[in-house]
Amino acid sequence: MKMTEVRQMAKELGVQSFGKSKVRLVREIQKKQGHFDCFATVEDFCDQSDCLFRRACFEESKKRKKQ
Repeated sequence: MKMTEVRQMAKELGVQSFGKSKVRLVREIQKKQGHFDCFATVEDFCDQSDCLFRRACFEESKKRKKQ
């Protein structure tokens, strides 16, 4: 998911996006949507199957592990 899409989603939910990283912003959106604020922290399993960021979360977690 691109940052522009994340910012648009944040705007629609009333979440301020200025100066926030993608990870921080997605976590705030997750909380606003009633999910755990766990973006990019997944290890091997995630039970939040209806989270809009689920696929991106796994991808971002893999990137962070490589660093």
